[in-house]
Amino acid sequence: MSIRRLLAVARKEFHHITRDARTFFLVTVAPAFLLLTLSYIFSFDISRIDVAVRDLDRTPLSRAFLASLAADGDVLIVARVQREEEIAPLFTRDIADVALTIPHGFADAARGDSPAEVLCVVDGADAIAASQAIGLLESRTSAWTTGLRAAYTIDSFDVSSRAWYNESLKSLISMVPGMMAVILCMPALALALALTREVETGSFENLIATPTRGTEYLLGKLLAYEISGMASVILAWLVATLWFRVPFRGDFFSFLLLAADYMIASMGISMVIANFVRNQQTAMFLILMIFFVPSFFIAGLITPIGDEPITRAFALGLPTTHFITICRSVFLKGLGPIALWKPALTLLGTGLVSQIISLLLFKKKLR
Repeated sequence: MSIRRLLAVARKEFHHITRDARTFFLVTVAPAFLLLTLSYIFSFDISRIDVAVRDLDRTPLSRAFLASLAADGDVLIVARVQREEEIAPLFTRDIADVALTIPHGFADAARGDSPAEVLCVVDGADAIAASQAIGLLESRTSAWTTGLRAAYTIDSFDVSSRAWYNESLKSLISMVPGMMAVILCMPALALALALTREVETGSFENLIATPTRGTEYLLGKLLAYEISGMASVILAWLVATLWFRVPFRGDFFSFLLLAADYMIASMGISMVIANFVRNQQTAMFLILMIFFVPSFFIAGLITPIGDEPITRAFALGLPTTHFITICRSVFLKGLGPIALWKPALTLLGTGLVSQIISLLLFKKKLR
């Protein structure tokens, strides 16, 4: 194998990437653009809860409880009702998300031994927003109850909770690093399109007449797209840290090293796919169906990986599954390659095996 011919192929591919606007966008800009847009789409945080209140107690304590809920503006009291029949129209007209009913004897129960209960009715048409609203109201009620116990010197057992790494429990903080693993498959898609484009347009016939070997041809293209793909990693990192303000607690160069490991794995799989297809449309379809679509649902981005053997095996076979773990661990937990050796080694093994397979399958002749 000639290093000179390999670098010549890489240089030629660099020229194509920089001169073709569509390829340049796909390799370098598209991941940052998709991260910016998809993170907002898949963010499940609610910024405001509209609450309708039915206060049957009408005591200073019930008013203090409502004031504590709406102290910072995230919980907004939009209506006060007297009868239960008035709640349903507020839900159907999207005026309120939650209806709180404070029963008679609320203040007396808070000062006595019996529990002070508050009825919470939630519009369950949007299950995710409803569960978040319940969780927010429960956490604020718990905080207010703790202060109430201190004021009235009530001794009772209490359980306090605290979230590490994402103290606010905002889904965007967790979603953005995980989303990076999904959108960084774009350079691998560009590599597959580049390999199939030359077959589809007929320029591959010119390569056959050159002394360039198949190994030099594939590795030269891989080198060009690997380096260009690392530029997209840096742009995506800037979007995550500067635009979304996601805390980055790890080492930047270690993150680049792990990202290069992911690029090797994803591009190795795309090279194998390119050996079996003859046009760009088919290559794009297969890459998106293997990398993009399953990563949202079974790779642990939105929900944990399932326990079913088939689902779990398929998820662990995806490079995005392992890179989602890496991104979240580096960004939020500050871990490095040593702590993340298992997913890093899995990606490296996937990349090397797939690239060896692609080199063995590739033939410098028309198919």
